[in-house]
Amino acid sequence: MTLTTAAPILAALGFVAFALTLAIAPARSEPRANAWMFPATLCVAFLGWTLYALANEGIIAIWQEISRSLWSNQIFIDLLLAAGIALAFLVPEARRLGMRPLPWVIATAATGCIGLLGMLARVLFLRARATPAHVP
Repeated sequence: MTLTTAAPILAALGFVAFALTLAIAPARSEPRANAWMFPATLCVAFLGWTLYALANEGIIAIWQEISRSLWSNQIFIDLLLAAGIALAFLVPEARRLGMRPLPWVIATAATGCIGLLGMLARVLFLRARATPAHVP
């Protein structure tokens, strides 16, 4: 199995595990003090994957893939919609916590989930820090 075949399978399995964990985990009234570490780790890992792809295929390949077919268009539009939905939830919380959202919105527009994961990690970090007693 090639890396380009294995990576999407592993990503899909990770997503399913994460989504199911979110769906079945009991609700918490207080944020976990270290909850920010998961999106921060994903951000760094995905940045590494992106830099690897850029080094091997170049920046022009991004647009070539986006405009290659109707399915490529659909996937790109779907990612834009998902990022927009995530920003709709994150920006108000970021403002409430004293963050300036514009740099994060620009980072998300330029890098997709790399910027979004970084913003989520920062929001979770600030939320935990603002909580009177950190919950382990």
